[in-house]
Amino acid sequence: MKIYHNFQCSKSNCALELIKENGITPQIVDYLKNTPSKEELIMLLSMLNMKPFDIIRKNEVIFQKNYFGKIFTDEQWLDILLLHPELIERPIVVKNGKAVIARPAERLLELL
Repeated sequence: MKIYHNFQCSKSNCALELIKENGITPQIVDYLKNTPSKEELIMLLSMLNMKPFDIIRKNEVIFQKNYFGKIFTDEQWLDILLLHPELIERPIVVKNGKAVIARPAERLLELL
């Protein structure tokens, strides 16, 4: 199991705790310091069955100031997510080729 994690996020920390409570030691990816590659992000989106815009944190200041109300292609949104990884919704949990955005944390039970 792998979790794309932000240590400063309470929701992400709840999901990590729930994983550990289930006896799993996940691979933790601090995606703000180790931003996924474009290929990895595309793979995650495929597992989530989502488009880049679907995983954008739309309340973030960067989104509100720079991108709110603007239309971009999926390719452009991917580039924006790579430029601003803090816009990626969190946490994303992956197991055996499946992924969920664990908000609320109980969503990750789909993978257990």
